[in-house]
Amino acid sequence: MIVFSNVSLIYPTSTKTILEDLSFKVSEGELVLVMGSTGSGKSSLLRLVNGLVPHHTGGILAGDISVNGISTREVKPGGLAHLVGIVGQNPLNGFVTDIVEEELAFGMETLNLPQDVMRKRVEEVLDLLSLAHLRNRSIATLSGGEQQRVAIGSALVMHPKILVLDEPTSALDPIAAEEVLSIVQRLVHDLGLTVIISEHKLERVIQFADRIIHIKGDGSTVIGTPQEVLKASDIAPPIIELARALNLPDISLSVRDMRRATERLRTELNEIEIPPPPAPPLTSEVVSVEKVSHSYGVSAAINNISLSIGAGEIVAIMGRNGAGKSSLLRAIAGVLKVNRGKISVCGIDPLTLHGAERTRTIGFIPQEPSDLLYGQSVIAECRAADKDNKIENGDTFALLEELVPGISPNTHPRDLSEGQRLALALSVVLSAKPKVLILDEPTRGLDYAAKHSLNATLRNFARKGCAVMVATHDVELVAELATRTIFIADGDIVADGPTIDVLLSSPAFAPQVAKIMSPAPWLTVKDVVAAIYTTR
Repeated sequence: MIVFSNVSLIYPTSTKTILEDLSFKVSEGELVLVMGSTGSGKSSLLRLVNGLVPHHTGGILAGDISVNGISTREVKPGGLAHLVGIVGQNPLNGFVTDIVEEELAFGMETLNLPQDVMRKRVEEVLDLLSLAHLRNRSIATLSGGEQQRVAIGSALVMHPKILVLDEPTSALDPIAAEEVLSIVQRLVHDLGLTVIISEHKLERVIQFADRIIHIKGDGSTVIGTPQEVLKASDIAPPIIELARALNLPDISLSVRDMRRATERLRTELNEIEIPPPPAPPLTSEVVSVEKVSHSYGVSAAINNISLSIGAGEIVAIMGRNGAGKSSLLRAIAGVLKVNRGKISVCGIDPLTLHGAERTRTIGFIPQEPSDLLYGQSVIAECRAADKDNKIENGDTFALLEELVPGISPNTHPRDLSEGQRLALALSVVLSAKPKVLILDEPTRGLDYAAKHSLNATLRNFARKGCAVMVATHDVELVAELATRTIFIADGDIVADGPTIDVLLSSPAFAPQVAKIMSPAPWLTVKDVVAAIYTTR
């Protein structure tokens, strides 16, 4: 179905080869996972499949790529639209219409399909992706996760033979992500759909993959089964890290298989009496939310929420897509004026903060970090932040290097990957050393190494008395980082407490290690290793 023959790719502005002499074949009905560090070239490989690279993006391409017998050199992406459906990292960039149902129908209209066929396919996809209740909603009012599902639906409704997905679950809650991936797997098995998927949250997708292509970042690649590639990979999800830490002879790709492999160990560890975690120290209040409500038309996003956050706390805001997480964070950041209630940050109404006082008080990174970037290059953006925040020249770029090393300073921000753009925006905001830091889905596009750096950076800020609020679907990040977790559903707070209590009480939102080691109250690989150490 897809054949890469001695493919090499380099961009004129790049200092390194993206792909070097890559050859492989993807058969009909195969699901291939593309993995690699942030900015390694995963998106470029995916865009080669339908000719977006180099026809639209530029670049020097050697070798040949054929899709269903058609060379991508001979046709432009539009000539493969009937064969290849593609969903990019940022779904907003691909939308053409304003309404969900119209967006689903748009692609079929361009192919002049009969109206009864279009209607049937739209209804099927609305049900398949649980979008029926959103069919008449404006796309602009949807949450990031809901927009992601609409983008996937607009690709599936074309009935392509090949589906290319770039970070399809990055903005989805764990349940929605599992549903989407299960649907994709069913299409692969039942209809012979060929899928190439790029994903940083490997814990969600490795059990579905037939093969993995690991892009190393220096142009080289490793191709093999998930077991073969992950056994020696420097990028691995918690389930693989746990197998390595326990020195298991084989790695498991699913929680069920890992529980079977660790049954004896769990029996031994469950006999350990585990002391309760120490109570967090009392700190001064920096964020106060009193009976806040907000709605968009007749749809309530926040419903009479009250909460208090102290200095040094790292608070995770979790909940399904559309629960009201982003609306709450935007209200606290002073970006959204709520209908009712009172909000104060460091004793000040956030709506009254402006200029330097705002950047020193509140650091806010929205779901679209590129909204904060206006420089013509990475270094120009960093120097502007140094000047605005009155810090040493080079400090912002140094912070960027800590998060995601290797970014060329002369690259334009729009040419960065989603993860690199997020890291740049984060560096600009953090360089102001705000008293309250608010992050909305901060791990989209970040690999495990970048997330570890992000964790260390945020913990360091919290130790200095900064309050950190993170809205995320990344349960592994929450398990590693957050001291407190607030769970929101339909605009209401339904759980608020220590992270370990909230995560363990919700099977759907529990991290992999917690599911494997249940009923022991451990969230991370470090917790398990520490428990083993205390018994020996």
